[in-house]
Amino acid sequence: MEAVLKNLSSTAELLAVAARSSVVEQWDKQTLSRAFHWARYCEHLFSRFHNNTTINRVMGKQLELTNESLRAVFPGYTDICFSDLFQCQHLLLMGLLKNPDLPISIMKILFDTASPVNNQQSDYLDVTGFCSHIIQCKSACKVLSPLTDLSGADVEVQGAVLMERLEDLLSGGGEASRTEHIVNSFLQEGEGASGHFCLVIAAALLTRKNSAAQSASQDCLLDWLQKEQNVLQQMCSALPTTLIIDLAKRHLKCRDAYCDVLKKWASSMEYSMSEGEWVQANRTVSFQRLTEHFLALFAACPSLREDVEKELNVLNISDGDFDVRGLSVWGDLLSAINK
Repeated sequence: MEAVLKNLSSTAELLAVAARSSVVEQWDKQTLSRAFHWARYCEHLFSRFHNNTTINRVMGKQLELTNESLRAVFPGYTDICFSDLFQCQHLLLMGLLKNPDLPISIMKILFDTASPVNNQQSDYLDVTGFCSHIIQCKSACKVLSPLTDLSGADVEVQGAVLMERLEDLLSGGGEASRTEHIVNSFLQEGEGASGHFCLVIAAALLTRKNSAAQSASQDCLLDWLQKEQNVLQQMCSALPTTLIIDLAKRHLKCRDAYCDVLKKWASSMEYSMSEGEWVQANRTVSFQRLTEHFLALFAACPSLREDVEKELNVLNISDGDFDVRGLSVWGDLLSAINK
């Protein structure tokens, strides 16, 4: 029993370190695996002894002693009791995610659902299994249902975590360069702005803004997107139009950036005599798809249509204002959207 109580105390200390210490900056994959191993060990203790009043009381007293020591080390420390042990892995996960010093490398391991490690229940808890609880506990994590239908709740959680990290940095006076580093590391490492990470950005931008801090973190992400034009273009091509429109209706910056991407796509098109259509060299978007994007944007933001059509008309005039298909992409685009 002495060894068991010692392990119990050590795990309580581990939870405190995970949530409140900068030591997590030095954690690696092996450290994380051991941490969840001990969290599962405590869940096993609860499962085995929660009906044993005597052992329950002994372990409770041990935790009281450990709590007293931890309160002296970590200001604001929250005590844990024997009944908390049944969700020890959850406490570890939430502590890590709330720790501003958690390195990006560990966060990526936690959310890398494709990793063989996360497919082994013996090494990590299923992070996505807690997502509904997180979303219920934090209404800011709720995003539009189409996103969940497309991606699963893990994307919602990752988007919410990204927002929380940005909020922590901004509220702590974090420099813009540090904030941009967090976004770059979180979204661009590995897969870069692939479909999954485009969905994470969308989830972050569609979280409910219940505070000034959340608004500031979304503004920070929007500013980053405007600088990262490649990411922005990949979002517009990878995400369903309905989701992009949701973003455009929610954020003025998104609307304007989306419109700029569409005009950039149009400007990169050349008329193919063999195909009888405007095409891009990299085939990112077809002329028909481009037209559909414009029409969807105008339907969602009617006030934008007049200004955009005026701009397209000016560009058409600069091309010669010919009333012949294939001479100006702007003239053909105006004709297409006004059919």
